Amino acid sequence: MTDVVDTRTRSRMMSGIKSKNTQPEIKVRSGLHRRGFRFRLHDKRVTGTPDLLLPKYSAVIFVNGCFWHGHDCAWFRLPKTRPEFWSAKIQHNQANDNRNFASLREAGWRVCVVWECALRTGEENCEAALNKVARWLPSSSALLEIRA
Repeated sequence: MTDVVDTRTRSRMMSGIKSKNTQPEIKVRSGLHRRGFRFRLHDKRVTGTPDLLLPKYSAVIFVNGCFWHGHDCAWFRLPKTRPEFWSAKIQHNQANDNRNFASLREAGWRVCVVWECALRTGEENCEAALNKVARWLPSSSALLEIRA
């Protein structure tokens, strides 16, 4: 199946997709800030440049998009156009994630991944996800993954 827009238009559309300050990330940031947590954003000195860094809790939080990280949920569908390219790109992203998480754990960081789908399934579910993160931060648990 061919793309419904020309190559130049598709390139412009894809280049407009942000990697920082996305709507799901802003939901997590504002929700945690309302709950009294303070954090740093996108600290490049830390492996993987986590979306939120909470040194007080030795914790990092990644807010992952279901498409870009190949999450096995209803929001992810491999494009029919150039499936080999997209499959390789997503697998590369997943390998980077796994390598970064292992490196962070070795360095003593606790890792939380909040998936986009957990924040897109209604306000109640979004608040429940944020409450889980808020309970996890002061705990001693090393890993947390929040999905829809």
